[in-house]
Amino acid sequence: MSILPRVVVVGRMNVGKSTLFNRLSESVKSISLDYEGVTRDFISDTVEWQDKQFELIDTGGVILKKTTDPLLAEVRSQVIALIDTADLVLFVCDATVGLLPEDRDIARILYRGGKKVLLVINKVDSRHGQEQEYEFQALGYDKVCAISAEHGTGIADLLEKILELLPAKGTGREPISEPEYRVVLLGKPNVGKSSLMNLLLDKERTIVSDVAGTTREAISEQIAFYQEDLQITDTPGLRRKKSVKEPVETLMVKSSFRALERADVVLLLVDAASGLLSDQELKLAFYAFAEKYKALIILFNKQDLTTDTSAYQLEFALDEYRYLMKKIETLNISCKTKKNVGKVLPLVKKVWGRYSQTLPEEEVNRLLLEALERKPLYHKKNLLKVFRVYQVAHAPITLLLAVNHPDWFGPSQLAFFEGIVRRNFDVRGVPIRFVTRKRK
Repeated sequence: MSILPRVVVVGRMNVGKSTLFNRLSESVKSISLDYEGVTRDFISDTVEWQDKQFELIDTGGVILKKTTDPLLAEVRSQVIALIDTADLVLFVCDATVGLLPEDRDIARILYRGGKKVLLVINKVDSRHGQEQEYEFQALGYDKVCAISAEHGTGIADLLEKILELLPAKGTGREPISEPEYRVVLLGKPNVGKSSLMNLLLDKERTIVSDVAGTTREAISEQIAFYQEDLQITDTPGLRRKKSVKEPVETLMVKSSFRALERADVVLLLVDAASGLLSDQELKLAFYAFAEKYKALIILFNKQDLTTDTSAYQLEFALDEYRYLMKKIETLNISCKTKKNVGKVLPLVKKVWGRYSQTLPEEEVNRLLLEALERKPLYHKKNLLKVFRVYQVAHAPITLLLAVNHPDWFGPSQLAFFEGIVRRNFDVRGVPIRFVTRKRK
């Protein structure tokens, strides 16, 4: 398999790197807002132009001066490491503010590294930006492209220049094949999602901090586990709400919501030391499992900090929701001590196997029809009839019931059938979806 050339986007804060990434990327979207420091972790996507592909990486804003902020220092180290792996660096500057000392500092780093650089002067759509465009000649780059990432001006020319400067074969990573399945880490801020992702990947892929909200956008990595490729996505924490009357979408940033939509298996991390399962966490668990039909595993993290009191409180809180808990998998872990972290991926693989399985259709059909004979179901004194059961999909398992009147089969009737399936087959951790159709 050929190795894709790698293009790394760098620049100081708030020059439009993420806007440019979003303009070039078709599938992955970086958060782009009008204030500094939004992007902290890097994100990547494969870009195709004129039948040629390259890997594009968006990075956090670089601050080279000394800082007491450990997050900014970590971002700087991460960006410099990425520059070392690049086949081409897109050095983005802001024409509206002109050439700044920080731009010169970044240029010196790039010159010392000997990397091939394409200077991208962004925000030239304004008259003020056009007037200051020529200041950047002082940086000494002969490969320059003026654009407006927000409005798309000059993007075609930029892509042409990128292809001219890239080698036929890159020195970076091999292009990633489509994963067998996708795993997403969800939870409130500071419950250990990024720490767990780094442990599962066995590297510092995401920035870990005790400061809540460090991860600003969904970050995905692909790994091989027992000869299967799976994608793991770390997400921002759930938004803190005094009330959870809002739809679940408002509790999640858009990138987390998109990651959940695409996921097969959800790992919901909970702070076990807190001794409770919050309303936000419960709402997300039910939403992922019962509405979006995602396989669900709840990981109770920070076992190193739990006490007898907090453990009892959590057990008492969970008892109220045993009708959900008995359907899903749970695991007690500690990212700090690595307790049971080695059991996470094997459990994920096991749950994925259940989620993607095809049940023996004839046996399912027999079990459900026999159960109806033993215990007939009624809707307003009308007998409910099931003539045939078909499995029409997997991941999630989807069962089609051919019935006499689909409108008569409500949640309680379908829960009856679900209970039969769960008692007879290995489906712990996975939802069962029922569809009713009138027999023709």
